[in-house]
Formats: sequence, C-alpha cells, structure tokens
Amino acid sequence: MSENIEVREVVNKTTLMDFIKLPWDIYKNDPNWVPPLIQDIKKKLNKKSNPFFEHSIAQFFVAYCDSIPLGRIASIIDYNHIHFHQEQVGFFGMFECHDNYRCAEKLLDAGRGWLSNRDISFMRGPMNLCMNDECGFLLEGFDSPPVIMMTYNPEYYLDMMERYGLEKAKDLYAFLNEGIVQTPERLEKIAERVREKYNVTIRPLNMKKLKDEVAKIKTIYNAAWEKNWGFVPMTEKEMDYLAADLRKIVLPELVLFAEISGEPVGIAVTVPNFNEALIHINGHLDPLSIVKLLIYRKKIKGIRSLIMGMLKEYRVTGIPVLLFMETAKAARKLGFEWCETSWNLEDNHLINKFDETIGGRLYKKYRIYEMPIKN
Repeated sequence: MSENIEVREVVNKTTLMDFIKLPWDIYKNDPNWVPPLIQDIKKKLNKKSNPFFEHSIAQFFVAYCDSIPLGRIASIIDYNHIHFHQEQVGFFGMFECHDNYRCAEKLLDAGRGWLSNRDISFMRGPMNLCMNDECGFLLEGFDSPPVIMMTYNPEYYLDMMERYGLEKAKDLYAFLNEGIVQTPERLEKIAERVREKYNVTIRPLNMKKLKDEVAKIKTIYNAAWEKNWGFVPMTEKEMDYLAADLRKIVLPELVLFAEISGEPVGIAVTVPNFNEALIHINGHLDPLSIVKLLIYRKKIKGIRSLIMGMLKEYRVTGIPVLLFMETAKAARKLGFEWCETSWNLEDNHLINKFDETIGGRLYKKYRIYEMPIKN
C-alpha cells in the first residue's frame, strides 16, 4: 500500500471534503472519538470568512493510496505569531492518519517542505489552526472522550512524530475536578475573606450588552496571557468570531466577571461540555440529529473551565478562588457535576498548583512537538 501513496494539495470541493471527512474512517471503531460538526470544520477552514486568515496563510494536504484518502495535514504560517515572538516558526495541524508510517512521513514532508519554501526555520504542532484553537496530541488519558475544544487521537500518532524526528516542545495539562458538587469549607472561607478584603463583586455575563462584555473579556484575556509560551493576542475580529461560536452554547451564569469599584480585574469563562451531546449525532445537523442534540444537551453533566484570567496585580490576591467558588455554585444550581480545567502549560506552576488546591487532579496530558527545518 505504501508504494502508491500520493500527497495532493486541497484545491477544490472534492479534496476539501476528503480532508474534512477522513477522521470518520480513522475513528469509526473508537467509542471515545467525538465527531465534530462538519459545518463547523468547513467554516473554520474557510479562508474568506475566518479572521485568522487575515494575518495567516495555510495549505491543506491529503494523502491518497489508489484514490482512497489515508491521511491529512495542514501547514500554517501565522505572521502575528512571528511578529509577536520574533521567531521564524511555522505550524502543522489538523493531522490525521491511518496507522501507516510511510503515509505520515509523506504528509510531514509535504508540510515541512511548504514551510521551508517560505523561509520558516522551525515547524511546531499540532495547532488546529493556532494555540487559540485545539492544539497538541493527546499523550495520556485515552480512556475517556475529550471535552469541548480539546483534542483526541490514536496513541500511534506519538510514535509517528518521534520516528520522524520531532521532539517535545511543551506539554499541556488538563485537570478533572469532581468536587464542584460540594466544595471544601476551607475554600468557602478563603473566598469570603477575599471578597471582604478587596470589596470584590462577582457578576455574570450580561447578554444584552454582549459586545461590551466581549471587549472586556478580550482586554483581560490578552493582558493575563501575554507572557505565556506560544500565546498570541487575539485580534478584535478573532475574539468576535470565537464569541459568536460560543454564544450558541454559553450560559451567562457560567461566565463571571470579578470587579473592583466597577472595573473588571478578572474573568472566568466556563462552558458546558457540549461534546457529551455531539458524540451522539455523528457530525451532521439533519432534522433527526437536531432532535437528538436538543435531547442530549439537557443531559450534559460536565463543564470546561475555558478561560481563567486575572490582571497581573491581582493574580495572587485569592480572587481566582472566589471566581472558582462562584462558578462551582452556579454550576451546581444548573445541575452540572464535574469540571475540566484546561489546558495549562506544564511549567505554569502557579495555575497548576491552584487547580490542585481547588480539588483537581491531573488526568490528561497533551504534547506539542517541534523540529528545525533545514532550508
């Protein structure tokens, strides 16, 4: 089979759909895979409508054997990343491949070659399409489905990357907190002391002023994450684009602002784990699937802590504990039972310690790889 593998660029609707639908073949016998909505992937890859492509370029590739799709990869250059970090790095992402190393090798060659021809010095990934999207290969925790906006993959992808010569760049952590049903009394006391000491007000998202609320989230998010490895500030259009997607599933009670004297100093954005519903509809939104979606979304038991951000001067005040406690209280009221906080950089010791303190346990790890490109 490997002798006839041919890698082609995605150039039309046929190759685009081969690119999009390949995972359904790879994961057809995997009960933990959550099929994404096909319409969402089309939207994400649309270079005319996704604001990511206003500062980035990408090429998508599909590997075929006798016209049968075997693998795919995206090769990406984010010029905002290059300018922000002053490094000539390009990315690969959207990687999927049957258990065929020769196919993986040809895909990685194609992706690396495309970057090399554009004066890129390093290849890093996977990024789908950037670190504000899903990123990293699942490294540990294959025994359960991923939560919303987190990756999932076969274990053999890791062997493929290392055999090719890619090396670890950074690991990402996910913590599972099953204690939101009943939070520790000591944390309740800490939260109340913090509330009184700093005269903090916690309030939910105001959907009637969504544009203004998103602007506040963007300001705190970009300020809070500025020094994190790999972080690139989201543009206003990108934040609006993300907010439009999240609006479909967000619950105002789980998007909390910490304010002092009326000014926001911290945010906690938590969303229902919509993957618990998506896993039942196989990526389609036909009438029957919509009915299923409406039924299963009412049965969602998990949430994902997507963003926890504080202005620098308030990071060690204990306000994050207060935000967590208020989030947990709101989650219990809404009927949720557990929370994943993700993803965290492996060396962000402050946030990892915080997640452990509030009752989380490290249960999944993800790996980002990189390698130099020899021009």
